[in-house]
Amino acid sequence: MKKIFLIFTLLFSFIIVNAQVITILNEETGEPLDLVSLSSNEPRAYSTTNSKGEVDISAFKGADIINIRLIGFSSINKSFAELEKTPNIYLEPASIDMDKIVISANRSNQVSSGVPSKIETLSAKDIALFNPQTAADLLTITGNVFIQKSQQGGGSPMIRGFSTNRLLYTVDGVRMNTAIFRAGNIQNVISLDPFAMERTEVFFGPGSVIYGSDAIGGVMSFQTLVAELSATDDAFVTGNAVTRYSSANNEKTVHFDVNLGWKKFAMLTSISSNDYGDLKMGTNGPEEYLCPYFVTRQDSTDIVNTNPNPLVQTPSGYTQMNMMQKFRFKPNQNWDFQYGFHYSETSDYSRYDRHIRYKNGLPRYGEWYYGPQKWMMNNLNITNNSNIFLYDQMTFRVAQQYFEESRISRDINKDARETRIEKVDAYSVNLDLTKSLGKKNTFFYGGEYVQNLVKSTGIDTDISTEESVPGASRYPQSTWQSYGIYLTDKFEVSKKFTIQAGARYSGYILDSEFDTTFYPFPFTTANINDGKLTGSLGFVVRPTEKWIISMNASTGYRSPNVDDVGKVFDSEPGSVVVPNPNLQAEYAYSADLGIAKMFGDVVKIDLTGYYTILENALVRRDYTLNGLDSITYDGEMSKVQAIQNAAQATVYGVQAGLDIKLPAGFGLSSDFNWQKGEEELDDGSVSPSRHAPPWYGVSRLTYNANRLSMQFYADYSGEVTFENMPEDEKGKDYMYAIDVDGNPYSPSWYTVNFKAMYRMTDNFTVSAGIENITDQRYRPYSSGIVAPGRNLIFSLRAKF
Repeated sequence: MKKIFLIFTLLFSFIIVNAQVITILNEETGEPLDLVSLSSNEPRAYSTTNSKGEVDISAFKGADIINIRLIGFSSINKSFAELEKTPNIYLEPASIDMDKIVISANRSNQVSSGVPSKIETLSAKDIALFNPQTAADLLTITGNVFIQKSQQGGGSPMIRGFSTNRLLYTVDGVRMNTAIFRAGNIQNVISLDPFAMERTEVFFGPGSVIYGSDAIGGVMSFQTLVAELSATDDAFVTGNAVTRYSSANNEKTVHFDVNLGWKKFAMLTSISSNDYGDLKMGTNGPEEYLCPYFVTRQDSTDIVNTNPNPLVQTPSGYTQMNMMQKFRFKPNQNWDFQYGFHYSETSDYSRYDRHIRYKNGLPRYGEWYYGPQKWMMNNLNITNNSNIFLYDQMTFRVAQQYFEESRISRDINKDARETRIEKVDAYSVNLDLTKSLGKKNTFFYGGEYVQNLVKSTGIDTDISTEESVPGASRYPQSTWQSYGIYLTDKFEVSKKFTIQAGARYSGYILDSEFDTTFYPFPFTTANINDGKLTGSLGFVVRPTEKWIISMNASTGYRSPNVDDVGKVFDSEPGSVVVPNPNLQAEYAYSADLGIAKMFGDVVKIDLTGYYTILENALVRRDYTLNGLDSITYDGEMSKVQAIQNAAQATVYGVQAGLDIKLPAGFGLSSDFNWQKGEEELDDGSVSPSRHAPPWYGVSRLTYNANRLSMQFYADYSGEVTFENMPEDEKGKDYMYAIDVDGNPYSPSWYTVNFKAMYRMTDNFTVSAGIENITDQRYRPYSSGIVAPGRNLIFSLRAKF
């Protein structure tokens, strides 16, 4: 009993440490800098400045090297003794930097130049300047993520030729992917609030060693605002109020956040409300993209209305609200307890690409919309810094999430409405530890457990009588579980050469129960219990401070989920996908080679090449059900298909970046992506991969001086001819332009844009912009909705 009491006392005793506070400022303007990161290896410590530029450095006592850095500024190294004597530290603005602090590589803070994988970061300042409407739009700021949208309330990222459930999302270190993430385009990322983001990272390539299943093409890591403590004895109060208007969809957005902090306790509240009207496309582009008709219901009849303005995509508007509440308790420099509550909900929103499908000369659907998309998360994060045998830093996360989505559809002039509702309760536990052995070896290791409970419901309603009866559910009632342990070693052979190697074993379990009331499945259950071993080996060579060469080989996997095993839905007119309980995980092998070189302090070139092979790929193929290759589904004879381990896919490509520092605060940058994906078909032939978009990129002319930031930039993407279209896309003529031979294709496109942000006073900032200045009418590859035309944006931010 005495031992238990002693351990409890050691872990939770409140050690009183005299605060030692410094302030970090902009060397040019003298303004305090928020979110500056301070890190040291001995002792292992990490902290960031608050909005007043203040940070308590007590945890760094005795450190010989404390690295101080912020995106957009030159990093510096100071010892604790130096900082003790200097209350104010100044950082010099710099548009080009080789090093950034990243978290996504190993779930721990480290310098990006020591990571063999490519990682992009976005700061809160980047987000404020570009004013993205959704988190999907936020990802496009990197210039290295392509976004597909089936409707305005959408956004499905494509990274290195992979998309949907072959990419992983994390929020504050918690896995967001669920057991019903599908191979078709998804829109879960819009549940996240761009205003609540402190930083965003995109990790390119397989990340299964750290993150497990689904991390094949990359990992998108979203870090939301952290409740800030007071660095002094006085209470620390800060906040923001933002209002924004956009003309292309008559967007009206308001946001408010407030932080109240003391030395050991802090709380943060964030609320956003968005109202998006129907989206208007541009005037210059393919006529096929126009919206000539829309359907309304009048006096128990579906009426096909002529659109008075075919540039307006009706119906496409929706609303959304986001809430976040955080509490933080830091009793001493060693322990940090953080709790976060997140909630997001949309209104109903129409799936626009279904509204432009026609049958017998009429729109196929009288209704097709998603019900409210809901996401809730409770997350407890406990961090301990202790120089003990097992670890220097320990992070323990436990989270509970709730997801709800629904689909409502009805054929035109029919009374039968189908409603399919999916609910997922997700639970996860993560333990991540870091341990340095000497000055050269750092181990990252830990474990994870995830459980998803899937409840799926079907309701069929006769809208003429308003009578409802149970209908076929989209999924079987299921439990999906995953567990894993991992170990990564980072070994600094010398200042110029680093090796990083890691391995993970993951197990996954799926139990599903099928209802044969509506479909005569030859089985009533599906049970999968299997595991996979993944690994990575990377090298970083740094011949000089201005030259980095990185090489990385890694594997990744995706275990079959409920969407793969048990879904019943109409994949396209005339086809129906049915369950297949006999699936295995797909497995990826990938290799990267990256080179980054700075010429003086004015030019940086970044080039990465990659090649990925996906084996045992889970793809849709023709199938039989009870010996039948076709069944009647939704009143139509449909060809039977199922998800099967039936293909091999390859993706290879190049990512290139250029940064040039020009005189007088100007700069020039460009990011370019070229990728080619190929997928094996059922007959042994090869088709372009659906999720490998054409080449795309962004080029920017920037200006930063004192209180003003401006960007004049162009986004662009290449053409996909009919011959190079994936086989799955060739039948979707309703989504594409038509070439001279009458075949669908995706034209190339570009937009010219301008953004500016001006800090009028210490408390008020105004930002404005014009997107798509030349009013181009374009539809990004594979998208169902046409992109916005000329869009005027105005935003006002008040800071207190």
